[in-house]
Amino acid sequence: MERDGGGGSLFFRGLQNRSHEKMKLRTRKSTLYLSQQKRTGRGGDLLGENIYLVLFTIALRICNCFLVQTSFVPDEYWQSLEVAHHMVFNYGYLTWEWTERLRGYTYPLIFASIYKILHLLRKDSVQLLIWIPRLAQALLSAIADLRLYSLMKQLENQQVARWVFFCQLCSWFTWYCCTRTLTNTMETVLTIIALFYYPLEGSKFMNSVKYSSLVALAFIIRPTAVIPWIPLLFRHFWQEQRKLDLILHQFLPVGFVTLSFSLIIDRIFFGQWTLVQYNFLKFNVLQNVGSFYGSHPWHWYFSQGFPAVLGTHLPFFIHGCLLAPKRYRIFLVTVLWTLLVYSMLSHKEFRFIYPVLPFCMVFCVHQRGTLDVMTNIRELCYNNTDISSASVLMMMPCHSTPYYSHVHHPLPMRFLQCPPDLTGKGDYLVEADIFYLNPLKWLYREFQNDSTLPTHLIIFSILEEEINPFLISNKYERTAVFFHTHFPESRTGSHIYVYERKLKGKLNQT
Repeated sequence: MERDGGGGSLFFRGLQNRSHEKMKLRTRKSTLYLSQQKRTGRGGDLLGENIYLVLFTIALRICNCFLVQTSFVPDEYWQSLEVAHHMVFNYGYLTWEWTERLRGYTYPLIFASIYKILHLLRKDSVQLLIWIPRLAQALLSAIADLRLYSLMKQLENQQVARWVFFCQLCSWFTWYCCTRTLTNTMETVLTIIALFYYPLEGSKFMNSVKYSSLVALAFIIRPTAVIPWIPLLFRHFWQEQRKLDLILHQFLPVGFVTLSFSLIIDRIFFGQWTLVQYNFLKFNVLQNVGSFYGSHPWHWYFSQGFPAVLGTHLPFFIHGCLLAPKRYRIFLVTVLWTLLVYSMLSHKEFRFIYPVLPFCMVFCVHQRGTLDVMTNIRELCYNNTDISSASVLMMMPCHSTPYYSHVHHPLPMRFLQCPPDLTGKGDYLVEADIFYLNPLKWLYREFQNDSTLPTHLIIFSILEEEINPFLISNKYERTAVFFHTHFPESRTGSHIYVYERKLKGKLNQT
């Protein structure tokens, strides 16, 4: 398998010669196809995403709504719909939590508004009173799903975002709960949307006022909603340079407005000033009245509750957590913190930890890098104005990535080959094995002439340090990074790097 010094040159030159005449025509065709795809594929935007994705998600959650025809817990009626009915039609029954003023009217007011509109339109039939609130909750859950997808697209890339989105849609517990009129469901929706505006590295829509307003609203609806946000708020405060400004001009005004909003609503319906959030915490935490409805051992969430809620995602979640990337450790801390805090309370339920389920979906994605990098190469073909001079060398274990089926362009590419010994030689070594014996030596021997160097190199992160002298001497710069796996091993690294040769006075555009 040893090759002459000009072997690499012959390979790339041969591909370029064979495709040179077709290259201009093919590039023109690809560009036309791409522009046409942009015109017809998107079809407009809604909520910042492709309208077809939005419509699909909404349609799925509507189907979700009608397919889930079971009762979960009494609270999905007695803390929302029954209260809303009493607010609009002035008859019904309110449980002791309302006579003792442990619950606020903010969340039931959403459904009361729907009931009032139906009543004014004389469309307040029992079927509409049952299904319209659930459809409204399904719509809100669909918006939360799309926000999770958008967030992951910013933090990682579209391929990873699709898998996180897929995991979210496939979660049995989300499917079971997301269309129910539970305060826990609204808490989860607000948590996801707030996370979209939370200041994470890579996020483009961070907004302290928006995310803190959503967190405050979640707290008004259900005071325990603040539990998952304690580590996130602390992290934001710790990293914020203008700490005093953050508190005085953002957190405090937001807190004052939302708390005032809650007080006014409850004053109207209770007939007196009431701080229901304090009453809720006093009864459920300080006086532990919740234990009347059942108690569980301290480890229940870890041994039963959390595994049951995650379901089939559990092994993938554990797999992803063992070596979680640094930027996502705050999500893991949030999950563990929430489980620990709820473990201290005697009364435990599956739905209490529902809001942290979306955080877990981030850890269920694995080994996507070899597909994502081909998307980058495909974009090179369509976006590079001088594509005829481009070439790619993949210095990875043979067949690590797809090839032309995922590029669909006669771009000169080469990978380390590993065919079996068909000659009967006893000392036979495949090209990949020869390369990994001494990568730096192989590169200098293979590319003795600068004109034969490929414009782009693709490597696993584990190889970078070893070939760094070659990269520096030949003016290669890292232009893209793709996460691949939490478990790097042997020749496979945790990330995939794309290097581009930057020549003075001539920069290739990727």
